[in-house]
Amino acid sequence: MAQQQQISLPAKLINGGIAGMVGVTCVFPIDLAKTRLQNQRSGQQLYKNMMDCLIKTVKSEGYFGMYRGAAVNLTLVTPEKAIKLAANDFFRQQLSKDGKLTVFKEMLAGCCAGMCQVIITTPMEMLKIQLQDAGRLVAQQRGVPSGVSALKIGGTSAVLSRSYNTSPAPQIMRVSATQITRELLRTKGVKGLYRGLGATLMRDIPFSVVYFPLFAHLHHLGRRSPEDPAVPFYWSFMSGCLAGCIAAVTVSPFDVVKTRLQSLKKGANEETYNGVVDCIRKILRKEGPGAFLKGASCRALVIAPLFGIAQVVYVVGVGEYLLGCTP
Repeated sequence: MAQQQQISLPAKLINGGIAGMVGVTCVFPIDLAKTRLQNQRSGQQLYKNMMDCLIKTVKSEGYFGMYRGAAVNLTLVTPEKAIKLAANDFFRQQLSKDGKLTVFKEMLAGCCAGMCQVIITTPMEMLKIQLQDAGRLVAQQRGVPSGVSALKIGGTSAVLSRSYNTSPAPQIMRVSATQITRELLRTKGVKGLYRGLGATLMRDIPFSVVYFPLFAHLHHLGRRSPEDPAVPFYWSFMSGCLAGCIAAVTVSPFDVVKTRLQSLKKGANEETYNGVVDCIRKILRKEGPGAFLKGASCRALVIAPLFGIAQVVYVVGVGEYLLGCTP
């Protein structure tokens, strides 16, 4: 039994990594549109919807502009997805009795998996958001009269202030994740990379609590017979997509709060926030409840195929095949 667990853990990590990289590559442009839609304020809307955002991004930044920040995700999504999926399996195994789990224990396993993944998720999304939102800030700056400062940095930190300026014809500066990391570590220390940790926990724990039990039950419905536990790969994909879509929309308000808190640079007349409660209060007062659903459809379109692909790779057992331990 110990040998089997030792072999299966590396396989699960490989599955999570492959699934994350494939999924991110497929849906990253939609994720970029989600970030930009969530960050724009009422009365300062540059983009009408997801398609308008993608079209304007390609026109102003080129095709690869849709993949700004993708390198960060591709680098860190392997440990992030590996931790999330492997941790859920580990806690399900620990909590199960005779191979059976109550719904409460399934939710508890998902909760623990969500808590584990934020170690990677928080800095990954912190860096990704800065890169994804750069084009929106510069596009907004072009519409501000000359002499008016279009960008401000949250708090007293001057993180990356040199990367943007208020020239008559602002250009998108090619700032890298490495530059952002170095500047954050220099000015804020390690905690600078974990800005928005509370909001990330508020998003990822409920997401995992909803997603994993829902996927498990949907996936179970695809069994050919009680004696045959095998499930067709397309059913795994559909179960992952549906469960991911429902969970993503459920926690979308927390994702908006997280995105706003993790955006270091602000556009003209965009307020800063002092924590989760202050962010929620200001959004409600200035933009109304509807602002908490900004980018919800984009997030559903990102998460659905991302977790559908992840579950197919995971269930099919690519990692087990590569390690030569296929049952």
